[in-house]
Amino acid sequence: MIVFDNICFSYGTRQVLKDISFSIESNERVAILGGSGEGKTTILKLIVGLIKPDSGRIGIDKVDITDKTEDELREVRKKFSIVFQEGALFDSLNVKENVAFCLREYTKMSEEEIEEKVGKLLRKVGVEQAMQLMPDELSGGMHRRVAVARSLAVYEPRMFLYDEPTAGLDPVNAENICNLIVDLSKGGIGHVVVTHKVVDALRVVDRFMFLQNGVMIFDGNSYGLMHSAIPEIQIFISELNFNSKENRQFV
Repeated sequence: MIVFDNICFSYGTRQVLKDISFSIESNERVAILGGSGEGKTTILKLIVGLIKPDSGRIGIDKVDITDKTEDELREVRKKFSIVFQEGALFDSLNVKENVAFCLREYTKMSEEEIEEKVGKLLRKVGVEQAMQLMPDELSGGMHRRVAVARSLAVYEPRMFLYDEPTAGLDPVNAENICNLIVDLSKGGIGHVVVTHKVVDALRVVDRFMFLQNGVMIFDGNSYGLMHSAIPEIQIFISELNFNSKENRQFV
């Protein structure tokens, strides 16, 4: 479904991706790991055409999207449900209205149909009871769940894209979000999760990519990651206390 062919990308004079190549099928569960500023979120933005590479080509379902216009990219974006870390809810709207917003903007559904769809989506992510709450009344975990519901409002995605879905959450809420990610991907729908939390990645994916200094230095399964001889990966894992009993099941 997704193909990156020798992708390079820079923010001004700072190059964040250097000749990145990979392919991901729509039913795969993939984590993109690495430290802050390594280009993980940049990859998600490139996938849906929010930014364009300096060089290289990007394919979605065997169609080259590299030079597509905004109008042409609309059909591409319908294939994905994407939740960015900074994708805050509208502060002035309650949970129900946040999810209903896209339905009013992009569909011709009646108010009755919208109310039914919003209820269904909020039940799907487990926060129907929060329908009348304002964003500042939500816990971090509930906020993420509502953001997921809003991302699902208009289209049925072929793949989910998540940017740091468990960042800043306590262990209980982080585990709840991981369970939600797995539940939403049942039935052969895959996901790409950008994260620096390897513990959470191990709960939800089968394949791991690791970015370091703009280069993809690892692409493999959990066993390969945990036993990698690459110094940068060893340091990354050791800093996250991967010798704890909680994670020995993956070793």
